[in-house]
Amino acid sequence: MPSTFTKILETPTYKGTITVPLGLYINGEHVDPVEGGFIEVVNPTTGKAITSVAAGTKADIDIAAQAAQKAYKTSWGLKVPGTERGRLMFKLADLMEKYMEQFAALDALANGKAFKTAHDRDNKGAVAVMKYYAGWADKINGKVIETHDQKLSYTRHEPIGVVGQIIPWNVPMFSLSLKIAPALATGNTIVLKPSELTPLSALLFSTLVNQAGFPPGVINIVNGYGVTAGQAISEHPNIGKVAFTGSTLTGRKIMEAAARSNLKPVTLELGGKSPNVIFDDADLEQAVKWAIHGIYFNHGQNCCAGSRIFVQEAIYDEFLRQFTEQALAIKVGDPFEEDTYQGPQVSETQFKRVMGYIESGKADGANVHIGGTRIGNQGYFIQPTIFTECQPHMKIVQEEIFGPVACVLKFKTEEEVIAQANNTTYGLAASVFTKDIDRGFRVAHALEAGNMWINCANQAEIQMPFGGYKQSGIGRELSEYALENYTNVKAVHVNLGMRL
Repeated sequence: MPSTFTKILETPTYKGTITVPLGLYINGEHVDPVEGGFIEVVNPTTGKAITSVAAGTKADIDIAAQAAQKAYKTSWGLKVPGTERGRLMFKLADLMEKYMEQFAALDALANGKAFKTAHDRDNKGAVAVMKYYAGWADKINGKVIETHDQKLSYTRHEPIGVVGQIIPWNVPMFSLSLKIAPALATGNTIVLKPSELTPLSALLFSTLVNQAGFPPGVINIVNGYGVTAGQAISEHPNIGKVAFTGSTLTGRKIMEAAARSNLKPVTLELGGKSPNVIFDDADLEQAVKWAIHGIYFNHGQNCCAGSRIFVQEAIYDEFLRQFTEQALAIKVGDPFEEDTYQGPQVSETQFKRVMGYIESGKADGANVHIGGTRIGNQGYFIQPTIFTECQPHMKIVQEEIFGPVACVLKFKTEEEVIAQANNTTYGLAASVFTKDIDRGFRVAHALEAGNMWINCANQAEIQMPFGGYKQSGIGRELSEYALENYTNVKAVHVNLGMRL
């Protein structure tokens, strides 16, 4: 039997005891991995180990896929009506709500994000997503299509079967719900791999699956590294679809493995280098506040972070003054403190990656306006950083940094800034700030991004689709659109009198 991890926390924002199983969750049970092995989970606030979880490999993915396949054929899928799937999902959502503080504490501990952010945004959002798709479970409908009077033609939206899901570390519980909920609503069974950096909240979630009454094998959670467990999910012949959120580089590898195996469809939510365009007629005070939120929220570890801030020349100096003032006021510190906005970067690797980009910006001739250095000598804290005097060819302008680093660029005309904003391989999100509503719509329609915000930033809604253009991904999550990722459409033709 796998061991458990118990943590007693006495902090300003959370006081309590949390117990988490450390094994793999397969077929309704917590089990040890076939090949043994562990993954150390590190607290990025201190740089010290929290605990170690079981490390699954290909052998464990095989077992999980078998369990999921059996459940799909016998106790889920088309064997269970949508009303029953929805009932179990609503029950699961209620349990998630009950344990919300524990989930937030685990993510603050292993991810380093502010407890308040983890609680009020990530986990409240995770519960809301589960409830939203629970409501969809009995509304997966096909269509009757008029052809001619000697045929009945209709479509069925049937579940794919076993689906694989690989989630990131930056919003652990929200990503888990974002993936699991539409898959369950449409009748699929699941093999999910959480990030090896933040597996604890997913393992706590696994204890709720049995409490909610899901049949064994419907949801399986296998901790592991991407190169082993993630690769095994991507190329497994009995997994019919893969959904992944993470880097574009890894997304390419998953797509290749899916193609080389059983040509399974993929949904990819990948990187971004989002432009934030601020015209000289914008409400400057609001534009500055939204720009701060757009880049520094979640420590800059956000796929749609507004990291390229284009400011029209007439207001550039005043924008920079106000933006600098607010960036300097950001409270960086212990995620369990009441007033912390930015905690540490998630890991030493990510810390070094961000610092490497900062050094690259300096070497390329950009000006470090503020920040650019480490805070303290314990943990992975980086000062909120602003670069000025940036050029379009620079790595810090072209590549996703995934940290608290903003590039502020000056522009003259609308045509010029549209061309600059679209000069990227990414296309996940974009913002435009202006009081001219005609210009707002015009620029929003011209920018090449899957998510477009006018006079706001980083505002996802459950009822609205989320996904990217270009190398920011394939497919859409959230809203009714996400259901399309998890069904096969069957066309049925019924002869009502045709004769050969």
